[in-house]
Amino acid sequence: MSVLDPAHPRATHAPSLTRATPSGGAGARWAFAFVGAIVAAVGVWATWRFFVASPTGQRVDEVALRGSELGRSRLVEIAEPVLDVVSVPFLVVVVVAAVVVAAVQRRWGTALRVVVLMVGANLTTQVLKSSILDRPDLGVTPGASNSFPSGHTTVAASVAAAALMVVPRGLRPLVAVVGAAYTAATGVATMILGWHRPSDVIAAIAVVTAWSLLVLIPGAARGSAERGVGGGRTFAVVVLAIAAVAGLAVGIGALFATANATVDLPPLLDDVVGELVDRGQLFLAYAGAAAAVGGAASVSALTQLLGRR
Repeated sequence: MSVLDPAHPRATHAPSLTRATPSGGAGARWAFAFVGAIVAAVGVWATWRFFVASPTGQRVDEVALRGSELGRSRLVEIAEPVLDVVSVPFLVVVVVAAVVVAAVQRRWGTALRVVVLMVGANLTTQVLKSSILDRPDLGVTPGASNSFPSGHTTVAASVAAAALMVVPRGLRPLVAVVGAAYTAATGVATMILGWHRPSDVIAAIAVVTAWSLLVLIPGAARGSAERGVGGGRTFAVVVLAIAAVAGLAVGIGALFATANATVDLPPLLDDVVGELVDRGQLFLAYAGAAAAVGGAASVSALTQLLGRR
């Protein structure tokens, strides 16, 4: 009688071959995290190169920013509370809370990743904005200072990424959706108040995406995959839903960006918004930009969710 025969008394001690991790799994996860981080970093540069360093991109960005003035008086009461939460103390509290949660679960590597992510992403945004990237005067927005990337959006996106790292596996699909919504809401709120242009917000999301994937690389290299993230069916449904939202939103944003590339702008800080640019065009530009921000937040959440799969 073979020891692998179910009737054999030692059969229950035989190793389960179905649980073995595929030999190529660690390499695939490492490649996903590494390539994804590179793509996100290149995305930051490409966004700056087109929307900040070219006349056409500046025009597209500025039309959307002017469009945000149309409903500002009604939306400011919603936007201000969202942004009032974002501060240095808030960031510190989130870091400490996330580290404590990870430490309680004895996930010391995760605790370290949270710290690296939060510090790295927010420091990168500040350095890019103040020391590396600039806003050339191309005749579209003369005298405008550089606001690329958005610091508030970076904080919100990094908080969402940290939450996704420390919550139990079964909650990750839900947390990914909530985190994407919170990130998008914060980014749109900065646009409502006129603090940031759409490219500032999208670049901030890309910065956080790059860091959230970078911190996964060491674990991926060790082959520390986590099976059953959120359950197979739930995970698949959430992934498909986020992917659908992301594709639709990005498509809408790209469509309106293309349409706005040839729109003439009124003089900077012109109080009579809409006299030289159709108000409907401004509204559509702003709506398209908001959709693009939602798409970027969805893509980021989806990438992070898959990176932990």
